[in-house]
Amino acid sequence: MKAGIARETLDGERRVAATPETVKQLVALGLAVEVESGAGVASGHSDDDYRSAGATLVPSLDLGTLDIYCHVRPLDPATAGGLRRGTVTVGLGSPSSELPTVRALAAGGITSFALELVPRISRAQSMDALTSQALVAGYRCVLEAAMRLPRFFPLYMTAAGTIPPARVLVLGAGVAGLQAIGTAKRLGARVSANDIRPASADEVASMGGTFIKLDLETAEASGGYARELSADRGALQRALLTPHIAQADVLITTAAVPGRRAPMLVSRDMVQGMRAGSVVVDLAAESGGNVEGVIPGQDLHIPTADGQGTITLVGLKDPASAMPADASRLYAKNVANLIALMTKDGVVAPDFSDEVVAGTCLTHDGVIRHAPTAEALAALAGETAAEASTHGTEGAH
Repeated sequence: MKAGIARETLDGERRVAATPETVKQLVALGLAVEVESGAGVASGHSDDDYRSAGATLVPSLDLGTLDIYCHVRPLDPATAGGLRRGTVTVGLGSPSSELPTVRALAAGGITSFALELVPRISRAQSMDALTSQALVAGYRCVLEAAMRLPRFFPLYMTAAGTIPPARVLVLGAGVAGLQAIGTAKRLGARVSANDIRPASADEVASMGGTFIKLDLETAEASGGYARELSADRGALQRALLTPHIAQADVLITTAAVPGRRAPMLVSRDMVQGMRAGSVVVDLAAESGGNVEGVIPGQDLHIPTADGQGTITLVGLKDPASAMPADASRLYAKNVANLIALMTKDGVVAPDFSDEVVAGTCLTHDGVIRHAPTAEALAALAGETAAEASTHGTEGAH
């Protein structure tokens, strides 16, 4: 069977779905591997590196000849439509926001696997791309903050005087948040954190941070994720966080609810209550943002409440892509490990009795297997039909 490794085309995307190391892994499974020329250049891998690993380099992939298609970013409907029936795709799918592509995958009889859907169980950890990429993002957001903060992170005691450590507050203690805590701590900052999941207190402490306990209901969903708070509880959370944010030199927000808009944790007034020169980094900017008014990919300079200075609000975009070498190293292993799970004697044959395979599968044989996505498409189809009926009735008059 032939596996194709795509060259990512989305502006700013520098990762690749296979490295020379994982090409060797795929070849050892009995697969023939084709890599688009230049696919790994941005992540530090030349075409010759892939050839040496056993891949065939091609100017562009012939989608109709592939059995497996590996990618980073979600496919577009045109690419999905170019694959032949029965092709297996492995990559990020963003099913909640890419409904036209999901429809095209189902219509084309494609067996697609969305790495966001990998079950949060120990056996699947080596395939969990959300975790691997969140680790990269959490590290990167601290570096972005440190470069913008007009002072040191660590404590310095010098002959000219003592420089106190910066105060860093992290909201959200998932993988990205914990990595941010650990990175800020290693840089010498005084780090505190908050999360609405009760189990996170010990995790924060294990990374060297101080957990801020708020008088709020706990909110943990299945798989260890946070669930969204009610509107009144969200308002209470913001009120309780306000004095802690005002004391911070750096605020890093990482809170997310899978498949939903990121929760708004910090209002503009809360940002304006920080000291002049403070920095806010919103890691959830691309999914709506945890901070009011954030814009993905842009730095905003928010005036302080007294009008005597500004706070820098950073809307992070593509944080994992900003570190493509190690992000690709981890992501490519996630992809290869999932393919290995489904491969025997050189043939990729998904076994849907396996909970990892079944849980990660988005579409198969014309069926959308991920129930929330199927429900969203059905609802969309119902709205479209209702609109068409309304327009038809209006036309009759």
